[in-house]
Amino acid sequence: MCDILVATPEATKEGITLFAKNSDREPNEAQILEFTPGTKHEEEKVRLTYVDFPQVKETYAVILSRPWWMWGAEMGVNEFEVAIGNTAVFTKVKVPEKGITGMDMIRLALERTKSAREALTFITGIVENGSQGGNGSKGHRLYYFSSFIIADPREAWVLETVGKEWAAKKIEGVYSISNALTIEGDWDMASEGVERLARRGSFSFAKHFSDRFYTHFAHGRERRAFTLKRLKEREGEITLGYMMSLLRSHSFEPYRPEKGSMRDICMHYGGLTRPSQTASSQVSELGKGFHWFTGTSNPCMSIFKPVTFEGGLPDLGKEPTDRYDPEAYWWRFEAFHRRFLTNYRSYIDDFARERDRLQAEIVEKAREIEKTPEDLKALTEWAFREEAKLLERWEKIVKPGRLPFLFGRSWRKVNEEAGLKLEG
Repeated sequence: MCDILVATPEATKEGITLFAKNSDREPNEAQILEFTPGTKHEEEKVRLTYVDFPQVKETYAVILSRPWWMWGAEMGVNEFEVAIGNTAVFTKVKVPEKGITGMDMIRLALERTKSAREALTFITGIVENGSQGGNGSKGHRLYYFSSFIIADPREAWVLETVGKEWAAKKIEGVYSISNALTIEGDWDMASEGVERLARRGSFSFAKHFSDRFYTHFAHGRERRAFTLKRLKEREGEITLGYMMSLLRSHSFEPYRPEKGSMRDICMHYGGLTRPSQTASSQVSELGKGFHWFTGTSNPCMSIFKPVTFEGGLPDLGKEPTDRYDPEAYWWRFEAFHRRFLTNYRSYIDDFARERDRLQAEIVEKAREIEKTPEDLKALTEWAFREEAKLLERWEKIVKPGRLPFLFGRSWRKVNEEAGLKLEG
């Protein structure tokens, strides 16, 4: 489950495009944050998650956040400041068991296109060819089509796909998507099949294709209503900090993870009825060159660190998998998160105050810095070090508590599967 938000220049305080996403995955599905430079290729094919695809002579530089086992990415941005994210949508149309996943399409488009409009055309070409498909989960059967938000500094689009059909709408102001189709009859572009359906009379893309059962239990409509309302409340004054705060939000406060639900934007794993948790988050300032990634789970406990194409990424240790490894940055944070979770309500208010102070300090430094490659590299490295220091300090403060029985049993199973033994 995922949530994506966008505010175009007329809706933001600084007159830039802001793109934001929470990527929600299974709790042990570590996410890799990586920078890939522009590359020239001689090979004819590239292996995606499940299938081969024609390679091009040159791919562009990208910053990606992707599940450890996938070729594709949940979200990312390229050197031309095209940002793309996708969400799962549940429809009446059967998903092919083998094909190009929505995440693969994100990476392909980012590596090969220079604008949001070009990326839109590229992805719809794959969709119309009937190539979309494949399991979206490593450990379970999870087949779905994708909705996308595609943005660059000048324009943004929402694209929703079902089988070979699609509809797209240019975004003016603010928009958000979650795990439900949103386009009714108000698209700006659509596949020929959708246009034929519309000519028969009153037609809604979302109503025609949505699967009611899975869409209902994913609670995507409720999450989308929450984020869109909050965006509209600040339209014209939306800032980087406000986007971060939306990604950190829950459906109620004071929040208790054991009482959470699929309605939370910052989602915490909760067992069978809440099988996902936010694995990584991104906010991009398109037009300014700063891309803020957590690279860790649950943004309510994470710091958004600035990443740039000029400065790159620091050494984040071993690439994570679904097994606990303290030498991988994602798991280093996740072990702290799971210990903190046992006594969340006792500490979160004080922790959040320190988190916000550090976040403000990092943003302020990013605003003041000279944008030389050396300074940008130093800024990113410093931000990751400061987050690590925050964790080290709080590891000494947090005393583990006892989780409610069913919630605790779910987490014990997840920790055992990851080979993670919590101390204390």
